[in-house]
Amino acid sequence: MLTGMAAFIFACAIISGCQSAEDEPSVPVMGTNIEDVTDAKTDITTEAAKVTQTEETSITETVTDGTIAEEAPETQPEIHTQPETEPPAPPEPETEPETQPAPPPVTEANNGGLPDYVSTTSKGYKIERIDGITYVDGIMMASKTYTLPASYDPGIKPDAYNAYFEMKDAAAKDGISLWIVSGYRSYYDQEIVYAGWVNRDGKEKADTYSSRPGHSDHQTGYTFDLNSLEQSFADTAEGKWLAAHCAEYGFIIRYPNGKEMYTGYIYEPWHVRYIGVEKAKKITESGLSLEEYYGITSDYADSEDN
Repeated sequence: MLTGMAAFIFACAIISGCQSAEDEPSVPVMGTNIEDVTDAKTDITTEAAKVTQTEETSITETVTDGTIAEEAPETQPEIHTQPETEPPAPPEPETEPETQPAPPPVTEANNGGLPDYVSTTSKGYKIERIDGITYVDGIMMASKTYTLPASYDPGIKPDAYNAYFEMKDAAAKDGISLWIVSGYRSYYDQEIVYAGWVNRDGKEKADTYSSRPGHSDHQTGYTFDLNSLEQSFADTAEGKWLAAHCAEYGFIIRYPNGKEMYTGYIYEPWHVRYIGVEKAKKITESGLSLEEYYGITSDYADSEDN
């Protein structure tokens, strides 16, 4: 079978030959009518067109059926790429964390296991431990001998705070200004404070002016440091007024001058402790420290937590 292009060329050649004959002087051909020639030319042209259409249709169908692969249009294969991300990691197997049982908390009820008791001091005053807190003649104690539980965290006691403001107002009427430099400290606050002094001065020296945690008078909630932390405060107008009048409002100078061997601490003229007006006046008028007055010690060697 002729291809479409070959048929087209063949038809053109026939037509071209006929046209050339018409251009030359007319020479009649024996036994041939001019109309027959014209009809023949038309038939050839029609047949050539049919052949061309048939060939093109055949090629199209063949490509559609996929039987002539070499004549199919060249296309690039579709490429599927993965996104530029790491696949999620598989979940970790759920396992129970390894935990150690928490130690029982230190509370007011056990104070690390120290038992409650009732007894008397060397001078006959009642001393008792209730829920891990020691009281002498009803006064809560915190010293080198007597400890407070780590869980005891009362904040400033209201009766002590109210008494401070009464004293402050009375001092102001005399032209004296009083203010709190340091008030309540928790067990853990004192732990930080004490460690700082030990790092600076060493443990032996720090023990003369700073309490170990659990032994601080500040943890009671009844104690204030006023105005200054220098012993020279005793010679100021404010220091003299405080020493002369603090007992009237229920306070004592907790660590008096010259009483270091009894209290366990150096003289602190700024450190006042609330114990109530009646008792404060008696102790102040006696000229004794709290430890001397009640016949108790303040010594880490005597402490039951050692």
